[in-house]
Amino acid sequence: MGFLFVLFIILIILAIKTIKVVRQSEVYIIERLGKFHKVAEAGLTIIVPFMDTVRSVVSLKQQTMDIPPQGVITSDNVTITIDTVVFYKITDPARAVYEIQSLKKGIEYLAITTIRDIVGKMELDQTFSSRDIINDKLRVILDEATDAWGCKVDRVEIKDITPPADIRDAMEKQMNAERNKRALILQAEGERQSAITLAEGRKEAAILDAEADRESKIRRATGEAEAIKQVADAKAKEIQMVYDAIKNADPNEKLVQLKSLEALQEVAKGEANKIFIPFEATSALSSLGAVKDVMIDGKNAKK
Repeated sequence: MGFLFVLFIILIILAIKTIKVVRQSEVYIIERLGKFHKVAEAGLTIIVPFMDTVRSVVSLKQQTMDIPPQGVITSDNVTITIDTVVFYKITDPARAVYEIQSLKKGIEYLAITTIRDIVGKMELDQTFSSRDIINDKLRVILDEATDAWGCKVDRVEIKDITPPADIRDAMEKQMNAERNKRALILQAEGERQSAITLAEGRKEAAILDAEADRESKIRRATGEAEAIKQVADAKAKEIQMVYDAIKNADPNEKLVQLKSLEALQEVAKGEANKIFIPFEATSALSSLGAVKDVMIDGKNAKK
C-alpha cells in the first residue's frame, strides 16, 4: 500500500514536470541540458523531465517601462528633470533572453543616455516646444538599438519636464508679462476697430444726409418747375382765349394792342414769371403813347 502511494506521488511529479500549459500572449523558453531547445507557444506543451527546463517565461504583450526622472543639462546650461515612459514589445523571445542580460535595464540605460544627448543639444525653450521631436528621436534610436535584442520600441513619451524653481518663477513672470501684453494689444485693437466703425458710421450718415438733401432739392426744383410750367400754360390759355375773343369781335389795331398789354399785365402779376417783351410789343407801346398824346391835346382844345 505504501509503495503504491509513493508511486502515485512520483507519477504526479513526473506529470507536473512533463506537462506545461502556456498561457495566451506568453511563450516559454525551453532548454535541454542547458542549451536552447525551443520556444513553446500558447497551449499544451510536453517536455522531457529532468532534461528539459523552462528557462524563462516571456510576455508578448505591449509593455511599458517608466524611466526614472533624469537631470539633464540643456545647451544654455539649465538643469531640467525629464520623466519618460517607453512602450515596447518583444518580437523574438529567444534573442530577448539570450542576447542581453536584462532587457529592461538595457532599455532604461539606453533611454537615459539618449535623452541626455538629444536634450543637451537644445535650449530650454526648445525642450518645451519640441516634445514631439524629442519623442520621435528617442523612439528611432531605441528601436534601432533594441532590434538586436528581439525588441521593438513602438512609442516613447515624455511625461514631464521640470525646470528649477528659479527658472519656473522667471517663466511665470514672463508668461504673465506676455498675457498682459496680449491683453493690452487686444484692447488697443478693439478700441481702434471701434473708432473705425464709428467713423465709418458717421461717414455713411453724412453720405446719406447729402443724398437726402440733394434728392430734396431736386424734387423741390422739379416741383417749382412744374408749377411754373402749369402757370405759364394757364396764362397762355388765357392769352389765347383773349386773342380768340378779340379776333372774333373784329377789333381795330389799337384795341388789339391795348388788350395785348392788358394780357401782359396779368401775366406779369405772378411772382415767378419773367416777361420778355418782343419788338412788336414795343411798337404797340409807342402807339399807345401817341394815342395818349392825342387824347390830351383833344381835352386841351375843348377847354
